Amino acid sequence: MRQESVPCCVVGGGPAGLMVGVLLARQGVEVLVLEKHADFLRDFRGDTIHPSTQELMYELGWIDEFQQIPHSIVDHVDLNFDGKIFTFADFRRLKVHCPYIAFMPQWDFLDFLATKGKEFPSFRLLQSTEVSDLLIEGGRVVGVHATAPDGPLEVRANLVIAADGRDSTCRIHSGLETITEPPLIDVLWFRVSRRDDDKVEFHQSRKGILTAINRGDYWQVSSVIPARAFAEVRAAGLAEFHARIAALAPALSDRMSEIKTWDQVYELTVRVNRLTTWHRPGLLCIGDAAHAMSPAGGVGISLAIQDAVATANILGPKLRSHTLRDSDVPRVQARRELPTRITQKFQVTALRDLYPKNLHDDTVRHMPPVFTALRMFPLLSHIMGRFIGLGVRPEHITS
Repeated sequence: MRQESVPCCVVGGGPAGLMVGVLLARQGVEVLVLEKHADFLRDFRGDTIHPSTQELMYELGWIDEFQQIPHSIVDHVDLNFDGKIFTFADFRRLKVHCPYIAFMPQWDFLDFLATKGKEFPSFRLLQSTEVSDLLIEGGRVVGVHATAPDGPLEVRANLVIAADGRDSTCRIHSGLETITEPPLIDVLWFRVSRRDDDKVEFHQSRKGILTAINRGDYWQVSSVIPARAFAEVRAAGLAEFHARIAALAPALSDRMSEIKTWDQVYELTVRVNRLTTWHRPGLLCIGDAAHAMSPAGGVGISLAIQDAVATANILGPKLRSHTLRDSDVPRVQARRELPTRITQKFQVTALRDLYPKNLHDDTVRHMPPVFTALRMFPLLSHIMGRFIGLGVRPEHITS
């Protein structure tokens, strides 16, 4: 078994893991990031880069390079409820350098962060390296067991940061307690070709909910269904699925035949949960490993990156000076737990009536009260734009 020793080992090369790894390395902390996949090319991941994240790119001096990555821009979000359109969130008044959401394939964003990380001598990224367990001695996490391309690997670290997603291996082996909200929805993702003259709104709500993201030569489409209803959708057959989507987005009806098998439809099983405690001696969980979010608002990536920034701001100087104590680590949860809980509460409670109750439900008949308020008082859309675009407690680069 090959052995390594580093001040900080980050498990997971997603947005939270790469961001915290790069920011710590930027401070001179030796960081090893372990990512189980060989690359970042996985479809239908969260692709929203919120204004808060782009502001971080500006603070780091990377915004010009970042904007060279192909992306589309959404500076306000309109919702179509049975032909009645209103603005749900307006980002145009935000006092930031990029007052909009950038829709960018996540693999491009992760490649960008990994490239930035390589500019720092103390940053290392090992891909095709899967963590299987925590290394615990005397009740303290002192590293991880992993399998690398050249065989078993043991990494010892003063701090292990678990950023390995909502199916976190580190969380499973940590013994930390999880609070889980009852699942309300699942999401079916697929893609169909796009034409320049297409007129497809971002969000449609009638008998079901559909979101369409412009990817240039294709539409990335999501269909919201009740939790655990995919088996019923499949049992009804592809023709019924085609008709369901065509009813929500008539402009796409002539292209639904492009979906020839269920293998072209990706199911996202939505979970909303959080750890009661994000840490134990030697271990800190951030991002989805600490709190899995609903896809509503696309805020999961934003919150994960905010966790990463807070971690680097609070713990980076301690790791650099080799003075980190276990009592320092809880400060990250103290900083980030309230924004997480408020956001989850909004997703689960305020938006509950937005979702279909069954596959035949007309979602227009139970519009959430917050949507009614937005229709009556359009200026509230700017407040919603701040809530979604910047979050409850936006973080900034301080080190």
